[in-house]
Amino acid sequence: MRLTFLGTGSAMPLPDRAQTGLLLERDDRRVLVDCGAGVLGRLAATDPGYEGVSTVLLTHRHLDHVSDLLALVKARWLAGNGGIEVVGPSGTKALVDDLFDAFDYLDGRVDVRVREVGAHDFSVAGFDASAHETRHSVDGLAYRFEGDGDEGDLTISSDTEAFEGLASFADGSAVFVHDCSFPDDVDVSNHPTPAKLGAALSGHDYGRVYLTHLYPHTEGRHEEMLESLERRYDGDVRFARDGVRVEV
Repeated sequence: MRLTFLGTGSAMPLPDRAQTGLLLERDDRRVLVDCGAGVLGRLAATDPGYEGVSTVLLTHRHLDHVSDLLALVKARWLAGNGGIEVVGPSGTKALVDDLFDAFDYLDGRVDVRVREVGAHDFSVAGFDASAHETRHSVDGLAYRFEGDGDEGDLTISSDTEAFEGLASFADGSAVFVHDCSFPDDVDVSNHPTPAKLGAALSGHDYGRVYLTHLYPHTEGRHEEMLESLERRYDGDVRFARDGVRVEV
């Protein structure tokens, strides 16, 4: 199982950080997790391209996670690649319906199938997965993908505060991708700071933790953020970057 970070930024993107998007691949199976602004261009630069991705799994309905979704649908339609499945938490169908209401010239021209999932086990694009509710300003889901054979599990937190329930949900994952939007001196809710994330991860075991959903406030402060987190959690922690590929 291979993970490619397409976008590691936030609602305030940076030149080298598109908004959220992660590509998960195993053999000829692929799923795109979230599709924020800039992700379509990043996806076009990968080997499968947007032509090779027919399933999008959304974590929640915020703009920086869905803004390239309809652009992806149209690009695949223009390329003659057929339909697409959009999977996500409660409210995903209403989101997709509203997008097509705003751009009604696409209605009836593209085949978009929508499936809503909850905090339970499910299958998506040939991957076995499970979901856990997040703590954010809208309903959202974190996802754990089951490894196959010698692979480990992969967990993606989505946007969320750090808390014990989610840390336990991801426990034992070979790779845990977690929101770490701001440094410790930013007073914020709905997202974690390094100290709060480190406290939640303490006592749990992960092969590697990648920090993502990074606001401009984190620029030039990665070292101090890692030091803060590592005072509470002593595992392997790294900052994600756009274009990084990880074998899980």
